[in-house]
Amino acid sequence: MKRLLTLWRTRPWLTSAFLLACGVTLFFAGRLVVYTVYWSTHREMPVEPWMTVGYVARSWGLDPRELDDAAGLPGPEERGRPQPLAEIARDRGVPVAEVIADVQAAITTLRAGQ
Repeated sequence: MKRLLTLWRTRPWLTSAFLLACGVTLFFAGRLVVYTVYWSTHREMPVEPWMTVGYVARSWGLDPRELDDAAGLPGPEERGRPQPLAEIARDRGVPVAEVIADVQAAITTLRAGQ
């Protein structure tokens, strides 16, 4: 501790930069751990109305664009943001179960192709 105080007094900018770099490293390491733990426990989740196509694709290990194409769903660029499946169903005027069935059929097709 005494050595750190001496270093702080002699080179405050260098010490500050080092501590900032340590803080940024810890932030990104923590983010990596949270991301890894979350997605390791959310693999192959059943498709639900609140999910976006990107979420479903990530959960099933698929490319979101391929899943959009295979299920006949609009891409995120059509609305400028990803849409939940319930919103896509509402826009089409069909029950959400129909959209979910299309997504599940596309997942089966894409997984068979892998």
